[in-house]
Amino acid sequence: MQDGGSYAGCSETKYIDISDNDTIAAISTPFGTGGIGIVRVSGPGAFDIAARIFRSKRQFAEIGTHTVTHGKIIDPADGRLLDDVLLIKMGAPHTFTAEDIVEISCHGGIVILKNVLSLVLRQGARPAGPGEFTRRAFINGKMDLTQAEAVIDLINSKTDEGSRAAADQLEGRLSARIVSARKKLIALIAHIEAVLEYPEYDIEELTAEKINKEVKTVKEELSGIAEGYDRGRLIREGLTAAIVGKPNAGKSSLMNTLSGGERAIVTDVPGTTRDIIEEYINVNGIPVRLLDTAGIRSTSDPVESIGVERAKTAAGNADLVLVMLDAQTGILPEDHDIISSVGEKKRIIIINKTDMSDDSRIEEMKRQLAAFGEKQVVAASLLNGTGIDELFDVISELFLKGAIDQNNEVLITNARHKQLLDSAIKCLDAAESAQAGGLPLDFVTIDIKECADALGQITGESVSEDVLHEIFSRFCIGK
Repeated sequence: MQDGGSYAGCSETKYIDISDNDTIAAISTPFGTGGIGIVRVSGPGAFDIAARIFRSKRQFAEIGTHTVTHGKIIDPADGRLLDDVLLIKMGAPHTFTAEDIVEISCHGGIVILKNVLSLVLRQGARPAGPGEFTRRAFINGKMDLTQAEAVIDLINSKTDEGSRAAADQLEGRLSARIVSARKKLIALIAHIEAVLEYPEYDIEELTAEKINKEVKTVKEELSGIAEGYDRGRLIREGLTAAIVGKPNAGKSSLMNTLSGGERAIVTDVPGTTRDIIEEYINVNGIPVRLLDTAGIRSTSDPVESIGVERAKTAAGNADLVLVMLDAQTGILPEDHDIISSVGEKKRIIIINKTDMSDDSRIEEMKRQLAAFGEKQVVAASLLNGTGIDELFDVISELFLKGAIDQNNEVLITNARHKQLLDSAIKCLDAAESAQAGGLPLDFVTIDIKECADALGQITGESVSEDVLHEIFSRFCIGK
């Protein structure tokens, strides 16, 4: 048996199949030293284990459900005190997993948490696998699969918008839309099959027009949900933006300004930045992985040459390229070369150092860039802090195409959901084609059933064990 080795945090541990009689335990707070740490125990033996190791003024059996009690964790083997704790007792089925749960809030030392967990395991629990508490919540009907997946998205969200999107999914907004569409399809299938199997009965006539109308209605609903994927994916995963330009154009200054710190060294000496510096920032709700790269120029310095090649590679792999120009020098041939090297990739041209140049030169640079077909141009002075708000707005417009209305839009943030939605829509396309081609209703029903099955895989109503293992293996131990 594993002895105290399960800690909250991402793990490559293989998922452990659960048994109805298993009681599981894990540390549910991040690994490290803190004010408190929580050991969570779930399963039919949770209360018996707690009764053996917890001492308070009342017997454990007398403690009411969903209450917090102060006491001590004692090793029954030798009477040794492990910690002074708060214990939460929660009786099934009104718990996260729908099982009996005990949560022990300890002092947040690594050794303390390890010792308490080890004691719980010695009393008969086994270490929980990654995401096993949430998996039990799904299996026991406390949430569907989209809500279970939202748990890890909520934990990993990088911005307020990402957190809100995950919270909406956890609340069941996506599930409600998917379940509603699936119910319509199932009702249509039942109607078709009733007509086919019981022609002698007086069943409401099912015309081709009625079938097409129902299929079209559901397809429009699913297409509307699928359209939110690009926005949802961006909010969840973010984008990578590479800052490129010739030396001393202000790339490192932009990195420092956007990150709110001194992440990059800024000097008047060309070629100071040799390697790529990385920082995450929040741009109007979009998580942006910002890369400060070496100045691009011809150089005989072998180390700087490596930095230049890495800068070009970063620009080639980025979702967005921020090309820095120097308002003092105007647009030079090397600037043209850098812009051309970006190709068709989304880019924003930033004219920096506007505080050190006259307005006529800046306007001339803008006219030249417009003549080259550059539509996204921002004039800025990083020294004075101007132009940053405009830059953020341009990034939002490029990738979000307008504001996100969280009140009216369901955002798909999960690639699995998008793939299954696309499959469902293709099935309905096939059903429409079969109907238009005059094929028997049996063929139409097959396509509609496949669509309903795809939707069921999203919510977990029809999903394989392999898919469940894959989803929950990405969770952290303790959740």
